[in-house]
Amino acid sequence: MSTPLTPTHPTRISLAVRDSSTMLRRNLLHARRYPSLTLNLLLTPIMLLLLFVYIFGDTMSAGIGGGDRSDYIAYLVPGLLLMTIGSTTIGTAVSVSNDMTEGIIARFRTMAIHRGSVLIGHVIGSVLQSVASVVLVGAVGVAIGFRSTDATALEWIAAFGLLVLFALALTWIAVGMGLISPNAEAASNNAMPLIFLPLISSAFVPVDAMPGWFQPIAEYQPFTPAIETLRGLLLGTEIGHNGWLAVAWCLGLTVLGYRWSSAKFNSDPK
Repeated sequence: MSTPLTPTHPTRISLAVRDSSTMLRRNLLHARRYPSLTLNLLLTPIMLLLLFVYIFGDTMSAGIGGGDRSDYIAYLVPGLLLMTIGSTTIGTAVSVSNDMTEGIIARFRTMAIHRGSVLIGHVIGSVLQSVASVVLVGAVGVAIGFRSTDATALEWIAAFGLLVLFALALTWIAVGMGLISPNAEAASNNAMPLIFLPLISSAFVPVDAMPGWFQPIAEYQPFTPAIETLRGLLLGTEIGHNGWLAVAWCLGLTVLGYRWSSAKFNSDPK
């Protein structure tokens, strides 16, 4: 006698994966339909790259002890790649704020979906957009002369891992900024430090070349150790203690952003 079949119910994990995938597709469709925000944010690092290379390149190269403009291109590109991630995540803050203020989150909360899938969809979508933006800015850098001939395959993998981890950390912070913002304009303003911090890091000039009172500001922030680590991986320069500092900053910001965003999302009455 055959045993009757019993219906199988999806597990909590499978429901979370399914709903998060749905939210990811939703966010990617929004990004594809409204690409102007991403393109506008992407123009900032590209314009800075072209400006500093072609206008200030020779002078800046001499300032860092280089021989010609190509030396400054090699110095500049790693910092601009991480600045690109900061620029891209501003769009995440705006997108999350729009979802919160336009009522779609309230509708999602009445549906039988995994609660955390809304934020997870935003985070994964933003990380993918950040990686795509980094590839584009990197291509521009290669087109104007950036080369990484000394990096091994393992160093390339480590560099890619650092970029993804940094994007994940900044994305969770951007999600939190979007959740506390009353509108999209406020979200964009709240997330401006993600573009401002690279400007006062070692992205454009070495920390040692800055005024003594300013050096601690540039050194003890998340962008500088990440930039120095990425620069070391791509160019074969000394990384020193910056490697573990960069990973520590990424992990710390990820945990902080996740807990902050989750607490705000779960307590928000909207």
